[in-house]
Amino acid sequence: MKAPLRSLALLASAGILATLPVVLPGVATAADESMVSVVHGIPGQPVDVYVNGKKTLDNFQPASVAGPLSLAAGTYDVALTKPGEPASSALLENKSLSVPGGKNLSLVAHLDTADKPALTAFVNDTAMIAAGKARLVVRHTAAAPAVDVRAAGKPVFPGLTNPNEAKADLPAGTVNADVTLAGTSTVVLGPKDLDLAPGTSTIVYAIGSAGAKTLALTAQTIKDLGGAPSSMPTGTGGLADDNAGAWWSALSVSGVVLVLLGIVLLFRRRADTRTR
Repeated sequence: MKAPLRSLALLASAGILATLPVVLPGVATAADESMVSVVHGIPGQPVDVYVNGKKTLDNFQPASVAGPLSLAAGTYDVALTKPGEPASSALLENKSLSVPGGKNLSLVAHLDTADKPALTAFVNDTAMIAAGKARLVVRHTAAAPAVDVRAAGKPVFPGLTNPNEAKADLPAGTVNADVTLAGTSTVVLGPKDLDLAPGTSTIVYAIGSAGAKTLALTAQTIKDLGGAPSSMPTGTGGLADDNAGAWWSALSVSGVVLVLLGIVLLFRRRADTRTR
């Protein structure tokens, strides 16, 4: 094969490679990691939070939400101690907390039905929300009997027990909510106005102890889940990604062109050989 044809064949091969996806071994992707928030629902006891023996939260206050932390998929040792104390003197510990890949989690320190400290992990629903809607999630993590969660005085999540949740996508706006003993009108929490913004998930936790009269509500919000009509993008946001996509498309098209050019030249070469 003459030098020009050999060079074009090499370019054609390069064109084929340019159309193949690039996979880099050992590089972590979003599917390998989860976002983990920590919710402190045990009244009266600030804590330090350790993950695999390393302090990640200092003097974490009750009724607070921290995070999210980015954790690779795997099993973790999570320990809660009194402020300033080492992980070896944990008040509460889970030595085998399983963190799946590519999820959004909430790890809740709370009281169980027997008023004992517990750690419960919830997987948060991050599915996209329809336009004009918001997601409301209610979690019973209090030392209390079954409850009904009401909106505007009407039960929407009846018979909720510790440590379970209920959820629904609702029209965005302000919702007046309260919590009653299941099957009764006896209010034990609230009423409280909840601002449900479009495209957000508002997660409300019932925490504390009914017996000790420390029942309370705390909440976290997950944003950017849709909920608004789509529109044409403006400005330079995401320009780098768009340019990268354009370059990739250009490379792919170039690869195809080079392949076709190589094939045409190969046929011409054979035709020239036959006519000699």
